[in-house]
Amino acid sequence: MKFAVIGGTGLIGSQVVRNLNAAGHETVAHSKSTGVDVISGRGLDEAVAGADVVVNLTNSPTFDEASPAFFRTSMDNLLAAAERAGVGHVVILSIVGTDRVPELDYYRAKALQEEILAAGPLPYSIVRATQFMDFVDAILSWTAEGDTVRLPATPIQPIASKDVAEAVALVAAGTPLNGIRNIAGPEVFPLDELGRITLAAKGDHRTVVTDPTAGMFAAVPGDVLTDRNARLAPTRYADWLS
Repeated sequence: MKFAVIGGTGLIGSQVVRNLNAAGHETVAHSKSTGVDVISGRGLDEAVAGADVVVNLTNSPTFDEASPAFFRTSMDNLLAAAERAGVGHVVILSIVGTDRVPELDYYRAKALQEEILAAGPLPYSIVRATQFMDFVDAILSWTAEGDTVRLPATPIQPIASKDVAEAVALVAAGTPLNGIRNIAGPEVFPLDELGRITLAAKGDHRTVVTDPTAGMFAAVPGDVLTDRNARLAPTRYADWLS
């Protein structure tokens, strides 16, 4: 099969490309650096020409109120190009619980991306993943000040990026779901406890203070970012840290 991976040079995209090529498929990575711009539409027709499957892993450059416009424009452009090219399957990566946190601009934007794909003209698959282990350091940095990191106790089910990439590649090579597949890490942690585990493993002596108002995840109600019924990935957080 021939795959076009838009956003194929990023953290997940580069691994998806590698996995699909290793499985014997013909896979090409596209991004702004290769001349493909999902907002202007430049290079999209050429990128998807002849592809059986398009995997869209592009992401908004911001997580704020500008993100819905990014996903609307990019999806409209991509679906139009894919339809012209006769693509048979379009895949996107989204977030577990994205439709249950309307208070967050970015989550609302990802829900919009899903809606546009599902209402579009082509067979599709949506892979929803829990929070990436690779992004825990960034989450800690958002609320760090001096020797203190403030975090809410929001339940998090972290997943390794390599496990996400494997799941996306598997779905992309399969029959379109015309629906959603949830994937998640094998363990659930309160975010504040995950912060303590992470700092201890790195020999970082900063203190994590539990603060239900701290950071983006303070707006998340209950355990909507976890899914114990999802397809569980094998990588445990302690193993990933080591």
